[in-house]
Amino acid sequence: MLEIGSFRSRACQGVTRRSFVQAAATVPWALNTLAGRATAASGQRAKSVMMIWLWGGPSHIDTFDPKPEADSHVRSPFQSIGTRTTGEHFTELLPRLANRSHHLTVLRSCRFSGNHDMLCLTGSRSRGANRDPNFGSIVAQKHHDSSLPPFVSIAPQTTLSHGFQCISSPGFDAGRLGAAYNPFIVRCSSESEVQIPSLKLLDGLTPHRLADRKLLLNQLDLLRRHLDSDAINALDKHHHNAYSLLTSSDAFRAFDLRQESPRTHAAYGKTTFGQSMLLGRRLVEAGVPYVQVNWSLGVDGLEEGPLMGWDTHRNGFGQLMNYHCPVFDRAFSALLDDLHERGLLDQTLVVATGEMGRTPEINKIGGRDHWATCSTLWAGGGTTGGRVIGKTDRNGGEPVSSPVSPLMVGTTIAEAMGIDSQARAELGVLRGGTVIEGML
Repeated sequence: MLEIGSFRSRACQGVTRRSFVQAAATVPWALNTLAGRATAASGQRAKSVMMIWLWGGPSHIDTFDPKPEADSHVRSPFQSIGTRTTGEHFTELLPRLANRSHHLTVLRSCRFSGNHDMLCLTGSRSRGANRDPNFGSIVAQKHHDSSLPPFVSIAPQTTLSHGFQCISSPGFDAGRLGAAYNPFIVRCSSESEVQIPSLKLLDGLTPHRLADRKLLLNQLDLLRRHLDSDAINALDKHHHNAYSLLTSSDAFRAFDLRQESPRTHAAYGKTTFGQSMLLGRRLVEAGVPYVQVNWSLGVDGLEEGPLMGWDTHRNGFGQLMNYHCPVFDRAFSALLDDLHERGLLDQTLVVATGEMGRTPEINKIGGRDHWATCSTLWAGGGTTGGRVIGKTDRNGGEPVSSPVSPLMVGTTIAEAMGIDSQARAELGVLRGGTVIEGML
């Protein structure tokens, strides 16, 4: 089911000014879609990016950087298994991805913050109105030449976790680049239901009725009669471009998971994350330049489902074994297969990361605590699979090779999308950043 939200109008006086302003202004990215002033740079390696955001901090030692020879208070309880890449091992929790390591570059030398912040989505800790933008907003500023939003963030349909939502936290928006490049929020459920809450339409005006242009024009005329001319003039371009998305059958089809076969749904797994990954594939296939798939709305490992972040302090091994890793292993493997079979992997840069890793030492309550060192996964879009970049020490505590920073992650993503040093300097973003050596 595809739902685009609704709002109530007054029975006798039509739609309120506030409702219409909300409907028109919540899609500011549309102001720029017709301009199409950004073109791909000559060095562009990828057409799209999928950022898979594993909020909470996955344990690198229990997943992609096992240390079977480590001390007993560090060593994972899970067995180390071989992969298709010579000399590379994962833990037994990730058998599907181990069998697809030829698509992956595993980056083991990341050194992030060790805190639940958005540093690895922006490259800096800047705050306030002048804060640095999400990497997706940088891509959106340079690639916004279609009727689809250039930066889509897919989140679960659920309630709060850890007291706040990732989609409203600093680092998830465009910062000083302006609201026109904020992410377009989409919500997805385990039942393949997709909601687009920011498009507030009149009750009963569903995507299936948008093909009736006469009906749409009548609705717009109704809105105009209840707004003064100044408001209409100010908002004309906003709602014109917003409704251009709504009236584009091709654009809406990209959000409609009913177009997929039962077999494909099952391959990704009937979980919120699995169906969100499938939606992400549909969007990059349709030409969306940047898609961020959010594992959860918060960090805590509270309960199995879309509230279960990767912050596994307590009973972490049970959570990893029973929920996190099986769900992630299945969905990410299905994504790699799907992109490869459709000829999309080479043109789609896929990055999977959390904001940190976990401590080498196992704590007293059966988990691991916050730690800056972590692993990230890269595939497609100018990378070469079947590789490991970087190395950590015997206990997985510190990078042995030069550590990779969040700023380097963002710079590498930008470079893959053809946003070179000159373009970054003109935007005033990712200042001082360098590309990860050997990644592209």
